[in-house]
Amino acid sequence: MAKAIEQPVPGITVGHGLLARRNGVAQPVDKIVHDGDTINIAADGNFGVRLLGVDAPEVSFELPSNPGLPDFPRGFVRIEHPAWTTFLTDPFAAGFPPLVLRSALHRDLLARLGPEAAANHARHAAPATRALKDMIAGDLAEQGHTEATFKIRLAFAHEVLDRYGRLLCYVNREQREKPRPDPYNERLLAAGHVVPYFIWPNVDPFVRQEGRVADAVPPPGAGRAVGEAGALGRAREAVRAARASGLGLWDHAAPLAVLPFELRFLAQRRAPDRYVLDLSDDARELLHPQSYFRVPAPEDRLFVNPEHAPLFREKGWSVPPL
Repeated sequence: MAKAIEQPVPGITVGHGLLARRNGVAQPVDKIVHDGDTINIAADGNFGVRLLGVDAPEVSFELPSNPGLPDFPRGFVRIEHPAWTTFLTDPFAAGFPPLVLRSALHRDLLARLGPEAAANHARHAAPATRALKDMIAGDLAEQGHTEATFKIRLAFAHEVLDRYGRLLCYVNREQREKPRPDPYNERLLAAGHVVPYFIWPNVDPFVRQEGRVADAVPPPGAGRAVGEAGALGRAREAVRAARASGLGLWDHAAPLAVLPFELRFLAQRRAPDRYVLDLSDDARELLHPQSYFRVPAPEDRLFVNPEHAPLFREKGWSVPPL
């Protein structure tokens, strides 16, 4: 399906538009031009949407090349493929592009990798995909809509787009009257189908966003307070309840072994670069990106992009060098 916003090559994001529509009819140029620097357009294509605060097990992803494994498939490969079993058995094997990790993170990953890691990941990916489809289909049926009339509501935080041109938001069915159901993001967390993946400053789209990102930086030592407030607090509570009940990927007998973002950075051969603020304590420091695992519970990790780290340093946080 054609995308209204896409990344045709890495690092380049482009969009595709049409003259603004009214009741499906294209408007004349003199109507769509507001002033010398503003026009109204309609999207030419569909929007990719990335649900904020969650990370689902990957259904497919690109494998790294290895001259010693010439039969490795190219492009996006389903995680059930035997090549993924080979890769996740030992992603540090000779022949793969280099990936330099700290020894402590390396040991932590090795303890969870192995011949069963790919099958484990694929086993949890399928229910997550099915759950989101069922939630949307259930809302469509409950509201008495067809696929042509069903409407979706998007709630944005600070950043509207990710690096791939996808909209970043909380997603729900359109419903004006209260009470409304929880957004799909929170429903998926509560059912244990996704891992929490909180990235500052996009933590709560339901509160007024500060005019400047710098103004949203919490004071040093405020991690616990930040983690207990608003949508972030609700999401963390939902994750703890799902894990205690052994739901979904928190299955007590076979929990998800390799987190989605770990699978991605191993395959992309790119060490993690987001700092971590521990929401479970009142520390005044950000953890090094490769120390994320030292915060045991994923819902206690608030990731901070490297470009935002100087803002935390200016506010008084201790920020280790990369």
